[in-house]
Amino acid sequence: MSAKTHLPDDTTLTHAGLTARGEGRILLLACGALARECLALSRQLDHVDLHCLPAIYHNHPEKIAPAVRETVANSKGYERIFLVYADCGTGGKLQEVARDLGIEMMPGPHCYAFFQGTEDFLARADEEFTAFYLTDFLVRQFDAFVWKPLGLDRHPELREMYFGHYEKLVHQAQVEDDALKAKAEDCARRLGLAFEYRFTGYGDLETALAPLS
Repeated sequence: MSAKTHLPDDTTLTHAGLTARGEGRILLLACGALARECLALSRQLDHVDLHCLPAIYHNHPEKIAPAVRETVANSKGYERIFLVYADCGTGGKLQEVARDLGIEMMPGPHCYAFFQGTEDFLARADEEFTAFYLTDFLVRQFDAFVWKPLGLDRHPELREMYFGHYEKLVHQAQVEDDALKAKAEDCARRLGLAFEYRFTGYGDLETALAPLS
């Protein structure tokens, strides 16, 4: 399957990720939740290949660093590997792996930060500690990443325990899509939170990948 022409559906990206073509000089090693964005930014770059780990690792950050190390060990023939992850809850372990392997990675705490712009995100941290963030991918996969893993499909009474300290849901939109915005607003309603729409585009991700051209 060519990452340049086709992506698997979101469910496959969530649980299986995307296997690189084994072509090109530069490998983007990314979270499956960022597959669409990485493809959009590298579609015209034939020298760039894309490999995505399962997006569900978003819920199991302890799996990310070992999976990155294994993937890099099995990725031969690339002149450069760029890790399209921020820290993503690994407690610095992913940065250690990147340093050990001599590969580059996105700066910042997580994808919510670099989509919004890490500097702006951190500047708002003190006033937005009660915000719950969803990217476009997480809006589409809300049930798989939030509703079902937390048991809210079976025990909706747990909602207050999980989200009682949150005040609003912020949809960080990478693309302008009215249907996706409506779905994000419904996610906020289901969680009992106020809704805020924030168009971010690709943010720092676009800036970081631009030199690859």
